[in-house]
Amino acid sequence: VVRRPTEAELRHSEPLLPTRMQHWARRLEQEVDGVMRIFGGVQQLREIYKDNRNLFEVQENEPQKLVEKVAGDIESLLDRKVQALKRLADAAENFQKAHRWQDNIKEEDILYYDAKADAELDDPESEDVERGSKASTLRLDFIEDPNFKNKVNYSYTAVQIPTDIYKGSTVILNELNWTEALENVFMENRRQDPTLLWQVFGSATGVTRYYPATPWRAPKKIDLYDVRRRPWYIQGASSPKDMVIIVDVSGSVSGLTLKLMKTSVCEMLDTLSDDDYVNVASFNEKAQPVSCFTHLVQANVRNKKVFKEAVQGMVAKGTTGYKAGFEYAFDQLQNSNITRANCNKMIMMFTDGGEDRVQDVFEKYNWPNRTVRVFTFSVGQHNYDVTPLQWMACANKGYYFEIPSIGAIRINTQEYLDVLGRPMVLAGKEAKQVQWTNVYEDALGLGLVVTGTLPVFNLTQDGPGEKKNQLILGVMGIDVALNDIKRLTPNYTLGANGYVFAIDLNGYVLLHPNLKPQTTNFREPVTLDFLDAELEDENKEEIRRSMIDGNKGHKQIRTLVKSLDERYIDEVIRNYTWVPIRSTNYSLGLVLPPYSTFYLQANLSDQILQVKCKWPDFEFLLPSSFESEGHVFIAPREYCKDLNASDNNTEFLKNFIELMEKVTPDSKQCNNFLLHNLILDTGITQQLVERVWRDQDLNTYSLLAVFAATDGGITRVFPNKAAEDWTENPEPFNASFYRRSLDNHGYVFKPPHQDTLLRPLELENDTVGILVSTAVELSLGRRTLRPAVVGVKLDLEAWAEKFKVLASNRTHQDQPQKQCGPSSHCEMDCEVNNEDLLCVLIDDGGFLVLSNQNHQWDQVGRFFSEVDANLMLALYNNSFYTRKESYDYQAACAPQPPGNLGAAPRGVFVGMALSSADHLHSAPLPCRSLFQQLLYGLIYHSWFQADPAEAEGSPETRESSCVMKQAQYYFGSVNASYNAIIDCGNCSRLFHAQRLTNTNLLFVVAEKPLCSQCEAGRLLQKETHSDGPEQCELVQRPRYRRGPHICFDYNATEDTSDCGRGASFPPSLGVLVSLQLLLLLGLPPRPQPQVQVHASRRL
Repeated sequence: VVRRPTEAELRHSEPLLPTRMQHWARRLEQEVDGVMRIFGGVQQLREIYKDNRNLFEVQENEPQKLVEKVAGDIESLLDRKVQALKRLADAAENFQKAHRWQDNIKEEDILYYDAKADAELDDPESEDVERGSKASTLRLDFIEDPNFKNKVNYSYTAVQIPTDIYKGSTVILNELNWTEALENVFMENRRQDPTLLWQVFGSATGVTRYYPATPWRAPKKIDLYDVRRRPWYIQGASSPKDMVIIVDVSGSVSGLTLKLMKTSVCEMLDTLSDDDYVNVASFNEKAQPVSCFTHLVQANVRNKKVFKEAVQGMVAKGTTGYKAGFEYAFDQLQNSNITRANCNKMIMMFTDGGEDRVQDVFEKYNWPNRTVRVFTFSVGQHNYDVTPLQWMACANKGYYFEIPSIGAIRINTQEYLDVLGRPMVLAGKEAKQVQWTNVYEDALGLGLVVTGTLPVFNLTQDGPGEKKNQLILGVMGIDVALNDIKRLTPNYTLGANGYVFAIDLNGYVLLHPNLKPQTTNFREPVTLDFLDAELEDENKEEIRRSMIDGNKGHKQIRTLVKSLDERYIDEVIRNYTWVPIRSTNYSLGLVLPPYSTFYLQANLSDQILQVKCKWPDFEFLLPSSFESEGHVFIAPREYCKDLNASDNNTEFLKNFIELMEKVTPDSKQCNNFLLHNLILDTGITQQLVERVWRDQDLNTYSLLAVFAATDGGITRVFPNKAAEDWTENPEPFNASFYRRSLDNHGYVFKPPHQDTLLRPLELENDTVGILVSTAVELSLGRRTLRPAVVGVKLDLEAWAEKFKVLASNRTHQDQPQKQCGPSSHCEMDCEVNNEDLLCVLIDDGGFLVLSNQNHQWDQVGRFFSEVDANLMLALYNNSFYTRKESYDYQAACAPQPPGNLGAAPRGVFVGMALSSADHLHSAPLPCRSLFQQLLYGLIYHSWFQADPAEAEGSPETRESSCVMKQAQYYFGSVNASYNAIIDCGNCSRLFHAQRLTNTNLLFVVAEKPLCSQCEAGRLLQKETHSDGPEQCELVQRPRYRRGPHICFDYNATEDTSDCGRGASFPPSLGVLVSLQLLLLLGLPPRPQPQVQVHASRRL
């Protein structure tokens, strides 16, 4: 319990009288201000800038003009990719139309570069080498290309075929035959636009042909890449979807069949993107949702995770009731009171079979318009009549599939996209619209990209006067690296806290300084919402909505921002300006603090002429000047194209100096703005050394260093030896102290960041310091800006002693101490009575800065709750601090130890299975197909039991993405002095707290705790692993979004007669019996049917 003290209690606790506390506080304020005035050099630096007024101009950032220019540049960049896409799509359609189908085509007839063959051929144990079955595969030479971050060959395309598709099938060979002609179009596109990155054709057959050629990045385990499951392909192949998945969990569905259904649902969910909406329900006599979601929800990563976990809990019991399942599904799709895709509507039913056709349900809900497509999936090995399932699909414009075993799941849970693509193909040119994707990780190592997609249609007809083909051939895609878009945005004229961002129709960021995924899974898009990239508030919700709606706007808001090191929260003013990027689904925003409205631009032309075309002040960058002028760190920016980057600033400075000795000041290969500003600030900060620092004795005031950092990229630390212990980022824009100083008035204290306790040795070496910094505000006419930050580094141990004197009854450090105790009539203080009184300075984030307790010196920089949980909780409860909680959706967590004891053998088994499958190429095709697919079934069984990341790489070393919960503290509403008593049982503890003027410090004096039962709950500041906010609650208040502007879900001429098929081969009774025995014995392998491409894929 925390309460205000009574008058009697205050008289009894004389040392904590407010007047005495205020006196000590004033002494502390004066001491800090005096040191900063003498050594900080704020006023002197202002004068230096004014004295050098002829060397720079003051330029203005005009937000509206800036954001419109950047939006226009991005539009132009993307438009060039759009033109290339259109050329590719048109060419592909014409090539396929002119292609003559060959029934007898053979592997040796086709010559192409198999992107996965190099890894196989390089393996001396590979059977492919021995049997020479790769005779049709080209061997290429590659050159390193930094634009692709890869080795490439510009003379060829590469082909990737999914592992579970037989490369020698007639459909695949014909596909390879006609797509070979795309090679010349790819190369011509690159000739017209050399900045093009990957150009890709993803075929509906599963074949990927991409340019330029590069070896496939094969994972350490089985390669499960299938282009048809990539986010960009799914988005380009169909319009948005409202999908309800219903799963039969009647008593007949048990064992293997139920497992197949669970896996099938999970695979089906992976075919959905953030533009889609979905719900999953199970049914027997009644239907019920499998999760907490009671209506359609967005198919984002987190919602799909909830579904996948819930599906695993399904239990089979009761009798089959198709009517209950379908009525539930139709009711879900008819609910208009929720956000949904409002385009393709479909029901996916997984069952082991049944006799009821539920025609009355379809008559009631779906006929005659048939606006909802029905897809039925017969799962498992059984002898039920499948005619009712086929009829349901055919009567409702859907498709019937069979999933007899695990190998058929991936292919049959994605081919419904062919059906959804029919209205798109029939719409013709109207549907040929380029769409831009969410951000995702490129599978070939390019990093974060967005992709422009364009569907490719089959223009053939079956015969003269016949209906046109309604199959989608595939999707054409061209990647744009996010870094290429970032280069179009202003880098350094916006200041350290200004930035450009962009969002899509889902509110996900395309550009944002906080878009920094620590790990990426190329199977999933990178979906960071704007409101999660920043600290959410009502103003930002309005801005986000306006941007999604494609509006222009401007708004000044007061908001909270998180510091770069994620330890602090600052309340700031920001100006937001936004415009749509035409011809795209993106919107661009610009954020500027008021002090970044203006910026300096160096104009050194006259000075350069005076020194005969050499760089002025260049000598002050040379290490030989550091001893007298202080050490200089230069920001690692791209000053010139030929400047070699380095993470070591000393090496980078050396590279910079060597280059500057070769280039002239007006060199075209250099960025004159960056270069001239750097040289200007070199001279400006050197004059600060000359006028202020050099003649001062830092030891007199117990200072380890003085420093200045500038927008131009210079950080000067004096004296030179202090640079050895300088740990701040050499790029001022990435240094937390720099950015916070700009956003805060007065002096900003920054204690060393402590994750663990400091060793006493470090304190004894006098290397531990506390940074105190402040921004230099420059007024030139009516224009105000903050071009620099100056500060000092306090010697922790010496200032801890000084702190005790300033919070004592001594007037100066040399005056002798006067002993005093609780029973005497003299005044107690923080120095003499440190056994009775705890005196501390805590910063605005709740971190310990100074203490009168010697044993706490090595805890400086720690969150104060770890030092004195009882007192920190009282400060929080009395509104000295406010807590802000948020989630980091981009964190990386160490891999969990394998839960399956068979994980290691499973990895060996996969390799053995594939090796065995490779031996079959000499066998007759029917036998080869059956046994090969049996082995692939064993492989996929192991994969479906593992984490998807395991299948793509090494689970032992790969980190996985996770959610971390963060809590930061910042000063609350209390500004005045405050006395309070902490009561706990028979114990009480008086404390006094007061903010120090013109700093980010809180001065606290408290009685030491007298009894252990006063220990209270501990406030946490460290981030902790979390599942994130409760998804079941979040979906009840979904964030605003809009779907794509186009929808193709209906065409009157659609031919729905092709609506289903059975398995590709009759199951072998002997094989089935054997495998069921294996399952009963608990062994992993299971069979599967031949995974071939549809016969309807004949082109």
